[in-house]
Amino acid sequence: MTSPTATKYDVFLSFRGVDTRRNFISFLYKEFVRRKIRTFKDDKELENGRRISPELKRAIEESKFAVVVVSVNYAASPWCLDELVKIMDFENKGSITVMPIFYGVDPCHLRRQIGDVAEQFKKHEAREEDHEKVASWRRALTSLASISGDCSSKCEDEAKLVDEIADKISKNLMTVTTISNGKNLVGIDTHMKALNKKLDLNSNKSLRVVGIWARGYNGRSALAKYVYQDICHHFDSHCFLGSVKRISQGRHLSHLHEEFLIRIQGSKHNLKDQKVLLVADDVYKLEQLDALAEDFNGFGPGSVVIITTQDKHLFVSAGIKLVYEVELLKFQKVCELFRQFAFKKRDISAAVKLVYYRATNLATNWLGCLSGRSG
Repeated sequence: MTSPTATKYDVFLSFRGVDTRRNFISFLYKEFVRRKIRTFKDDKELENGRRISPELKRAIEESKFAVVVVSVNYAASPWCLDELVKIMDFENKGSITVMPIFYGVDPCHLRRQIGDVAEQFKKHEAREEDHEKVASWRRALTSLASISGDCSSKCEDEAKLVDEIADKISKNLMTVTTISNGKNLVGIDTHMKALNKKLDLNSNKSLRVVGIWARGYNGRSALAKYVYQDICHHFDSHCFLGSVKRISQGRHLSHLHEEFLIRIQGSKHNLKDQKVLLVADDVYKLEQLDALAEDFNGFGPGSVVIITTQDKHLFVSAGIKLVYEVELLKFQKVCELFRQFAFKKRDISAAVKLVYYRATNLATNWLGCLSGRSG
């Protein structure tokens, strides 16, 4: 497995300065700093005259989360849209988690690109000679708006919204800090050994469909992402389709095909002649699996499809026989979490709260607290 890029920042903050720099972003950034959340904010971190793509790309790549604050004039900025394309590229690769904040905008308008967004793109198309670039902006904005995020219109108090966002980042960092390094995951070698037998990566025979079942979404998703990053280099083209449940919500099933084409890394053409890896995370309906099958049934020899779900019956209904089941860790393992984290804290009260949070959440969701068996 290629070594993952070291994370220098916890959060990459993307925003339109003219809308939010002196108000919302100022408060949000200050709260991140107060909580010691390492945050990249381009007008602070980059020197004047050095706002170049390689440096920006590196900052995104070296971040665990991208908090994208979409305001009224965000989509009017080519710079913001270029930034968003890079963010969503890394999100598609599974190397960063994107958290959108819809600040004074309706995510439905962004997704459908109507209203002010439509006017903004008309101007882009009139000015920009590279039509493919504008198309990539549209795709990135649509993908972003498909992710569940916080809406300022639903929160009466901006200070409360800032606190909620910072809380969410802090809690997620507890999990990501450990999950980001596969060597820290309890039993990961055992998981991979069992899964590799089912994946049979050296085979050039027909398509293999492998299921991963677990109750906790975080653990299931983390395992799927780790497997994807570990084996994707064995394939001509590969795609991590994260949170199929979220992607499909309120949309026609054809949207899954569109997402697949957006996210696939490598050639989108002649897939029947290629060895392809598709990881579809959090599938919860047979209809979603059928829709995905329209794509993966056309993959070439040696291709692998990995489906994760919390519904065992889905695999039975779909006739998927290669299934890896992940059981929850026995609860006494929580004492190890206490030793590992609590006594590093000077504030014992805060330490107890931290361990309580991790115990109640990670005991059911966290991959680091999972042991597996083949089924």
